[in-house]
Amino acid sequence: MWLNMERDVSLFPNDEIGDCLWQMLENGHDLSAEHEVEFSTIFPSQELALKFGHILLANNQKLSFSPYQGNEQLPWEITAYPRMALSYQNIIAYQALLEANAESFQGQYDGWYCVTAANVAY
Repeated sequence: MWLNMERDVSLFPNDEIGDCLWQMLENGHDLSAEHEVEFSTIFPSQELALKFGHILLANNQKLSFSPYQGNEQLPWEITAYPRMALSYQNIIAYQALLEANAESFQGQYDGWYCVTAANVAY
């Protein structure tokens, strides 16, 4: 169905996010449909993570809070679950929003994840 499509780098830039979205499109996923996307941010203390989480909750964001094993200096994780169409602009805009707000709490953006209707993780 998507064979021989030419990649539009204005919509799918040559970076990790653009590559991921392009692969999803090539695999037949409808990027225009809303998906629940997981955006993770990690923190040096439970207190700072919870303060950041409070800001997300105050803005009606669904989130989870858990210990994080992948970084000894940042052992707490807040994951936000916004629903959005999977566009490059949507992903980088939400990422930038998290990065800007997490900075005040010594947080570090840790990436995004999406499970599609076909249960494929990216």
